[in-house]
Amino acid sequence: MSRSLDAHDRLQQVETIIGAPAAHLALARMIAETLHRLRDVMGVDTATVLRYQPSARQLVAFAAAGIEEEVHQGVRVPVGSGFAGRVALERVPVIIDHVDETTVSNSLLWERGLQSMLGVPMLAGSELVGVLHIGSVEHRLFGEPDVAMMQLLADRLATAIQLEAREENRTATMALQRSLLPSTLPEVPGLAFGARYVPGAETGLGGDWYDLFTLPGDRVGVVMGDVSGHGLDAAVIMGRLRSALRAYALDCESPAEVLAKLDRKANHFEHGAMATVAYGIIGPGREAVTLSLAGHLPPVLAVPGEPGRLVDVPPDPPIGLTIGEPERRTSVVALPPESVLAFYTDGLVERRDRPVDTGMELLAETVRTGEPERACAQIMATLIGGRAAQDDVALLAIQRLAVPAG
Repeated sequence: MSRSLDAHDRLQQVETIIGAPAAHLALARMIAETLHRLRDVMGVDTATVLRYQPSARQLVAFAAAGIEEEVHQGVRVPVGSGFAGRVALERVPVIIDHVDETTVSNSLLWERGLQSMLGVPMLAGSELVGVLHIGSVEHRLFGEPDVAMMQLLADRLATAIQLEAREENRTATMALQRSLLPSTLPEVPGLAFGARYVPGAETGLGGDWYDLFTLPGDRVGVVMGDVSGHGLDAAVIMGRLRSALRAYALDCESPAEVLAKLDRKANHFEHGAMATVAYGIIGPGREAVTLSLAGHLPPVLAVPGEPGRLVDVPPDPPIGLTIGEPERRTSVVALPPESVLAFYTDGLVERRDRPVDTGMELLAETVRTGEPERACAQIMATLIGGRAAQDDVALLAIQRLAVPAG
């Protein structure tokens, strides 16, 4: 296509390109086809999209036309390095008319014989999504119309990539969380269980979890945890903490020792992560739970003939926020026959229009003895009701049956 097209004609052509129906194609394939059309419109030899990876502060080749090796070879460019890295760092269009190792970090570009390049940042609002660049094997003077058209296309592609990334993140988070939460509650002599998990309407899926598992000596481990943050990152950290806690539980008799090891692991391997965790062990007689709290809210205990009450267990520092190795404490909470013990995350009791203490008091008033699933239904009806939960909610109710264990 002729390079003599004026800016208006080019913008119209790009609108046609980005508006072409491609819903049946995967995102990378759709962008690759768009880049082929862009190459024709601009009369250039290469066109490439590199996606930004914030965790590594680098750009990764995502789609290309004319130099597909960038994608096939997994080209990576650190932010601030070379041509594309400069575009990402400065977040402004960059034009170069000399392509070699002094101006471009990706050797494929100068080996391709490119002489001139134009790159623009791909932005979705203030968020950097990637870099779009084109190159010509002939010397080329890219002008303002070229920059304007490229920036328009880059912004459209950035929006498409961001939407796709959010959906991928949500799907992966859901799959991971479903794989980590118990699909069915275990059958344990002397105990009955009920549970709920509801993602936050405003925050989406996050790092809340509960866990139940049997331990040697006919004991039962009980976990309720809440990783700060939301989305896939929080769910991944949650999965690692869950697995580590299970491993420590097999080696340690004391819940406080398990949480101390978990805290040490998080501080060493999960820099910046924070979680509150309640971990308890119910003994073989089912008469009591030995409990330790790492910054987590206390459970609620209801015994026959009495209103529910918040268990008086001292909280220790959350996981991942401690300096050194603070002493962690363990408390023993009696479980009379037919009593119900309810663990929960703060999404159940915390609201913008009321203090968390008020929500905890309401929860204590709501918990009653009886079948755990029914108790969960009553708790959710009272504290959540017809309004969607703002934050994740995890709830676990444990009933000690009147029939002795075994």
